[in-house]
Amino acid sequence: MCLLPPALCRLIAGLMLLGLTGLLAACASGPGKVAVYQNEGFEANETFSRLFDASAEATCEAARRALLSQGYLLTTDRQDSISASKHFQPEGEVHVQIAFHVVCSADGDLGKLATAYVNAIEERYALKKNPNSASFGLAAFGSVSIPLSASEDSLVKVASETVPAGPFYDRFFALMQRNLVQQGGDQ
Repeated sequence: MCLLPPALCRLIAGLMLLGLTGLLAACASGPGKVAVYQNEGFEANETFSRLFDASAEATCEAARRALLSQGYLLTTDRQDSISASKHFQPEGEVHVQIAFHVVCSADGDLGKLATAYVNAIEERYALKKNPNSASFGLAAFGSVSIPLSASEDSLVKVASETVPAGPFYDRFFALMQRNLVQQGGDQ
């Protein structure tokens, strides 16, 4: 029972409930939560690489052709590495970009084997609307602010994640292998 006015009692009860909710949330996300890097298994069967029966140059050329054939825009194109990106708009106010990176490394003494190391990063953006307004002041009347119907839109990054090893990379490696077969004599 509260001896204070009813409005003040409700306010105090609400603040206590809010504090208790915050305390429970802090306990739930406390020391029991595992850091992201703790889940890194470095498993041999979940790699971001594949060994090819070709030179490093031919392997990177196959990767370059695979990326170009899928609409990726090359941002860096060197003999032993490639970076490319592709943009998507799955929804009206959502933008997604995939940045793809490939490094080709010679394996073995004869230079006839190469490993392609790849990773792709998916970045997700959302459209943020910032309404515009104009204000002017007159000494006798003060300041007046008038909202304008136009708004300034900007993309805000809301997520960034490395695409996990699996089918996405398997499809890329299969296309690289097909390109290597088509290149034939360049190996």
